[in-house]
Amino acid sequence: MANTLPHLLLIATGGTIAGRAARADDNVGYRAGEVGAADLVAAVPALAGTALRTLQLAQMDSKDMSNALWQALVQTLQTELARDDVTGVVITHGTDTLEETAFFLQRVLAPVKPVVLTAAMRPATSLQADGPQNLLDAVVVAQTSGARGVLLAFGGQVHAGDEVRKVDAYRLQAFDSAPAGPLALVEEGRVLPLRPWPQGRALGAAVCERPLAQWPRVGWITSHAGFDAALVDAAVASGFDGLVLAGTGNGTLHADLEAAAARAQAAGVTLRLSTRCASGRVVGGGPRGWPVSAESSPAQARVALLLDLLAKTATPSTPRSISA
Repeated sequence: MANTLPHLLLIATGGTIAGRAARADDNVGYRAGEVGAADLVAAVPALAGTALRTLQLAQMDSKDMSNALWQALVQTLQTELARDDVTGVVITHGTDTLEETAFFLQRVLAPVKPVVLTAAMRPATSLQADGPQNLLDAVVVAQTSGARGVLLAFGGQVHAGDEVRKVDAYRLQAFDSAPAGPLALVEEGRVLPLRPWPQGRALGAAVCERPLAQWPRVGWITSHAGFDAALVDAAVASGFDGLVLAGTGNGTLHADLEAAAARAQAAGVTLRLSTRCASGRVVGGGPRGWPVSAESSPAQARVALLLDLLAKTATPSTPRSISA
């Protein structure tokens, strides 16, 4: 590999931050993923002197996030983080599934170098575009001495990748990490730490190396009034391997959902219990002794279950953090 100067890598995947609308006053009728990585950087004059290499990995709306792109991200990050000249990575991403991607990457890689996701709630063409500032903040975080792990830089805050969740559908301050709160603040180009950077033992990239057709099928089903057990029965009949049950309150389940989930378990489906509440985890045990997910949202609980099932059949390897 040719010797190059230390630099950051920007991986662009699309999202609202790269969105384009016909009018500057239209913040909802835009097409995501229209603006390329080089143009995103060019829109932030303060990045002009930054050693930054760009890679356009995808141009998609993150509502359509796929296992294939997750696999590609892991493979790309494994290669790039092992380079001595890459000091950190910034990933532009849509907000809709960002909490799932961030959780997935932290659990799989637990990188020692910073991998900083960022995004926007307004398209690049908006009068109120928040992408340029968020991108600048992400670069600042990625350049911060001691920063590590998968992070989100958004709205002047830094969140841990395995804690963050989207909490608002429209307003600019759309992410939170309750109950612990953000890891740090970004103010005028300075990072003000509030809590330690995330650490963890990586599952390892090998967990994602199985052909995509062999990845487990995992979904989540939410308990609600008037629940129809046909939802669970259909998932079992169509071959789902795992289900997260998002209960009401402290993980309570509609009686018909509980009965259908028991049938699913008897048919070989792996279950996890979570809560549909906006914050908090299920405290205590679940019905029928079903395991409770340690994760705070059904979205993250689903990713955790997916990784658990992948790990059961992955090529044996020693889990480690990517530090090279």
